[in-house]
Amino acid sequence: MSVVIPAKDEAGNLPELYASLTTVLEGTGLRYEIIFVDDGSIDETSYEIEKIQMRDKRVRGIELRANFGQTPALAAGIDAAQGNIVVLLDADLQNDPRDIPFLIEKLNEGYDVVSGWRKDRKDKMVTRRIPSVIANFLIARLANTPIHDLGCALKAYRREILDEINLYGDMHRYLPIYARMHGARIAEIIVNHHPRRFGKSKYGLSRIFKVIIDVITIQFFSKFITKPMRMFGSLGLGLLAIGGGGLTYLVFIKVVYLASIGGRPLLVFSVLFILAGLQLIGLGVLCEVLSRNYFESQGRKTYSIRRTMPQP
Repeated sequence: MSVVIPAKDEAGNLPELYASLTTVLEGTGLRYEIIFVDDGSIDETSYEIEKIQMRDKRVRGIELRANFGQTPALAAGIDAAQGNIVVLLDADLQNDPRDIPFLIEKLNEGYDVVSGWRKDRKDKMVTRRIPSVIANFLIARLANTPIHDLGCALKAYRREILDEINLYGDMHRYLPIYARMHGARIAEIIVNHHPRRFGKSKYGLSRIFKVIIDVITIQFFSKFITKPMRMFGSLGLGLLAIGGGGLTYLVFIKVVYLASIGGRPLLVFSVLFILAGLQLIGLGVLCEVLSRNYFESQGRKTYSIRRTMPQP
């Protein structure tokens, strides 16, 4: 098992987190490693990781050259992880390491991803809890993923699922959604949550607007990444139909009633709709080419195999 922990200015939390983690992980009976990723901290985070690593060979430290963000930090830790099970955890002591055995137990029931649910969350109402509720509501409805708390950092994954996902942007929050796109079986369990004692939170109200943009991206990837022409082509044909209908009407009144149509706004709008429709169809063709190039150049498949059944 690998436990991956990104840290940004969390020097005050690391000693206690390490002590709690080792106590819990020793009790699981599994071989484990702990990977701390220093994401460009300006405090003593890197120094604390080095001190812990010198005492415990099961601890590995990674120091990034700059503050790249939580998703790249997690990607660096996941790439370095060697365990068949990868547990993700924040370094702020708000997640409880004692919940890790329950995540593993649920994973062993046949699930590929187990996500924590901070049902009794210990955060500020206005700046943390309300944005989280809104974000989770939007994502759960639009992405059709039955998880109450995507923002909870405490999650457990089977290694083979993570190997099929490349992390970009702020994708770490939506890993269960992308995992489900690959056919992963997902479960959720209630976990403990503690108030932050050291350091400063990196999230606030601005997160709501980022989530709206992220949801649009997720919707596109979940439905149209392998068939973008379905979206752009449908929109383009719709605009062509509207524009063509407008021109047909104008031709009709010109021929039947000999009406002047040169100064009518409908003529301009009809032409614009037709041009926009043609552009969207062209964009759909271009996206189809890019989609094929994406899968073929990286050797990626449009399917995910859970297992190959043995012959009798």
